[in-house]
Amino acid sequence: MNARFLISTLAALAFSCGAAPQPESVPGSRSRSAAHPEQRQDANSLLAHQQLIQKARQGGIDVYFVGDSITRRWGATDPQYRLLLENWKTNFFGWNAANFGWGADRIENILWRLQNGELDGVNPKVIVVLAGINNVGAVPGDAKKVDDISQGLKAILDACQARASNATVIMTAIFPRNDSLAVIPTINQINQNIARMADGKQVRYLDINDKLADKEGRLFPGMMNRDQLHPTLKAYQIWADALKPILTELLGPPAKTDHAPPPTGDPSAKPSSQAQ
Repeated sequence: MNARFLISTLAALAFSCGAAPQPESVPGSRSRSAAHPEQRQDANSLLAHQQLIQKARQGGIDVYFVGDSITRRWGATDPQYRLLLENWKTNFFGWNAANFGWGADRIENILWRLQNGELDGVNPKVIVVLAGINNVGAVPGDAKKVDDISQGLKAILDACQARASNATVIMTAIFPRNDSLAVIPTINQINQNIARMADGKQVRYLDINDKLADKEGRLFPGMMNRDQLHPTLKAYQIWADALKPILTELLGPPAKTDHAPPPTGDPSAKPSSQAQ
């Protein structure tokens, strides 16, 4: 029995037995290309993958959110994100929305999850994608890096359309990060490429960055946490306010009942000092 199989087996068993949650972990390795799917190998991510597959299998999902920690924190049951979850419910109850974000994921990790069960059979009507900030990192990129990240995001779009051909996919512009202002031009170039993926019908482009930051990418006060990377409640509400007219157009007004699976949290539940 090889080590990878053993880890996967133990993780699945731990999940089925209701193992105590652990902190999210940063991927230990990087693929050559963002468009090449890569599985996270840390035990907590293996647990989270099984948890999200179980959520997908419950059905009743009309709006499917996927991404990294920026997406995940909005609809997670972790105690430290309680106010964000309340905001999620306030904005999306009645639209059957479910959150499939996972902390510290790079594009290639999200792509792997989409290709390995987390979107199978879900058939959502709308998919909201926000990914790429972990690939951007805190170091400015050249044209090759911009192209690689853009191709990875196109691969995510393709994976969504292959598994949910009737869904409208909302590709969200990567948010500004101010822990390194030097990467703002890189983010802007990638966002221009994301915009070109949209046809205004089945693929929509959503950019709220002018409400988060000025023209130079400097964040307005109160938009991000102290890490200058993860949105505050105020910024999430701006995102929600931009999404809700699109959801109303596509789905009609929210219903008085909601059939999405209940929100999930970190399957290991230990405090983490890492920003994920």
